Amino acid sequence: MSKTNTLLIRTPEGIVFSQPLAGPLSRFMAWLIDAAIVFVVISVVGLALAMLTLLAGEFVQALHLLLYFALSSIYSIYFEWSWRGQTFGKRVLRLRVVDVQGLRLKFSQVVIRNLLRVVDMLPLFYLVGGIACVTSRRAQRLGDFAANTVVVRIPKLAEPNLDQLMAGKYNSLRGYPHLEARLRQRTSAAEAGIALHALVRRDSLEPQARVELFAEIARHFRDKVQFPAEACQDITDEQYVRNVVDSLYRPNRAPLVVPSGVPLVVPPLGGSDAQKAATSSPAEAGTTSGTTNGTPTRL
Repeated sequence: MSKTNTLLIRTPEGIVFSQPLAGPLSRFMAWLIDAAIVFVVISVVGLALAMLTLLAGEFVQALHLLLYFALSSIYSIYFEWSWRGQTFGKRVLRLRVVDVQGLRLKFSQVVIRNLLRVVDMLPLFYLVGGIACVTSRRAQRLGDFAANTVVVRIPKLAEPNLDQLMAGKYNSLRGYPHLEARLRQRTSAAEAGIALHALVRRDSLEPQARVELFAEIARHFRDKVQFPAEACQDITDEQYVRNVVDSLYRPNRAPLVVPSGVPLVVPPLGGSDAQKAATSSPAEAGTTSGTTNGTPTRL
């Protein structure tokens, strides 16, 4: 198999996501940071054992070495599980351990890859693990092979230019500010991010996958808030999602001039309900019947 520097993940809907793989050098630098942290902890513990060295030097030295490997494993297991595949060193270098299929890491995977770290470190400074990373297709050390994991780089993503993304686009939802407010209250940050990410990457999707993806996202947001038929007629699912993103990320944007022939009649809403929709906080909205503040696995 030829070596690659990119991890490709294809979803059941035919959408392909890519993640750049971390190389041996960046992984080694992350390990040096983590090793320095563990060394400091060991040094503090060593001070407490210093007096015992006078009584049983060889025993304490062996205990010191075993303590290093034990704390190193516990440190890596704890943080990789708690921080979703990251330690201090990996976070500084923007690296993350992930499952090779793009699935969530299991605790058993974290334990296996870190217990086999002892083998990868042989004979010194990760020589065995380094050779495995250089020669393997996905830059995996032995622990990664056993745990079915890889280490990826987290690229720095530029903030999308919403003004350019929405430039000149008419938002039919703007005529219903009370429903827009309700939509913002019932949408979590993760849900809004999925819709925005889909718009940013839409041109990279296959045509059929693009249609299916926006149909699913549009259906998800239509279930949250029912806008009048006048606001949704004659627009595609992708246009509807674009209008939703515009309403979520640019709430104070003045509506564009209404095209001729397009009615923007705001249905009456009770005074108390209207005030709640316009002034309620997102936290308060979570108590409204039928709201969804959790992050869905799939829209």
